[in-house]
Amino acid sequence: CNIPYVACCSLKDVIYTTQHHRTLKIYTKTGDKGRTSLFTGERRSKFDSVFEALGDVDELNSNLGLVREYLKESEKKDALQDVSKMLVKIQCSLLDIGSCIATPLNSASDKQLQRTEFDENLVQELEQNIDRYWKELPELKNFILPSGGKLSCSLHVSRSVCRRAERKISSLLHAGEVSKDVAKYVNRLSDLLFTLARYAAFVEENEEVIYKKQ
Repeated sequence: CNIPYVACCSLKDVIYTTQHHRTLKIYTKTGDKGRTSLFTGERRSKFDSVFEALGDVDELNSNLGLVREYLKESEKKDALQDVSKMLVKIQCSLLDIGSCIATPLNSASDKQLQRTEFDENLVQELEQNIDRYWKELPELKNFILPSGGKLSCSLHVSRSVCRRAERKISSLLHAGEVSKDVAKYVNRLSDLLFTLARYAAFVEENEEVIYKKQ
């Protein structure tokens, strides 16, 4: 497996292997026939719903990395410094979520589940941040289009990718393969990204475009 794609192993395993075996390769050739491994060792087809969810979470993480690069270019980057730090933590949490998804609840051992258990307090932390930033925004009286500058739009893109990831994770939740805390986190994260998109436009003093029925 490649390192950002946490389907085959936990991040701790990757770090350990890298430190103790310098011959670690990015490619393994074990997935050339269209199947790959979960953290549990179970092999599934690459179009399995678990890997669909992992792919969307990985895509979301990449988009958030792009958001942070746009943030560095912002003339208001000093005022948005807390947002950048928060996004780094979220990106780390998304890697943890990848490990959770790759360790299905209904087939993993107790030891494996313990290693990949998701911290439910992270959901509450997202809610606190939503409330914190929403209070600083002007009242929302209309639907808005993704707008408000490059930074704001990149957050809207991340929000929509997050919603897609949530839909995939919801199917795993109903199948008993992922915890409700993981599903809650991704749900709250999309709300936070919407809030941050508006906050970025507000701080940068960019106009948000109002939806008008055509």
